[in-house]
Amino acid sequence: MAKGPDAFRTISEAADELNVPQHVLRFWETKFSFIRPMKRAGGRRFYRPQDIAVLRGVKVLLHDDGYTIKGVQRLHRDEGLRRLLVAADGEGAEAPALRPVIATAAGRAMDPEKRARLGHALDDLLAAKSRLDALLRG
Repeated sequence: MAKGPDAFRTISEAADELNVPQHVLRFWETKFSFIRPMKRAGGRRFYRPQDIAVLRGVKVLLHDDGYTIKGVQRLHRDEGLRRLLVAADGEGAEAPALRPVIATAAGRAMDPEKRARLGHALDDLLAAKSRLDALLRG
């Protein structure tokens, strides 16, 4: 019988779901302080659904988007867990992280017309990146 989506996962179940070896999950725990599965007596790990989502985001950033470990650490420090969860959702993950860049230029508020043009340009660039990523995967 399969577990429900809200059930806790053992390390072997989490590794299977994420398609990574168990030792990778243990390694990530040493490198990313925000990965903290529940530990029962004897040190047995149990991953909550939100832990799996964060791990999926880390995997996407490291394996698909080409981030380094230090890069993911910096991203978490600068933008928090929300950015990792956005990465876990896949396509268009960069857009929310880049939106604040459009809001200001050199610390000044931008006029609405310029902001709209930059927003459209960003959308076009992100769409092109998605198409290129799809071509590289296929």
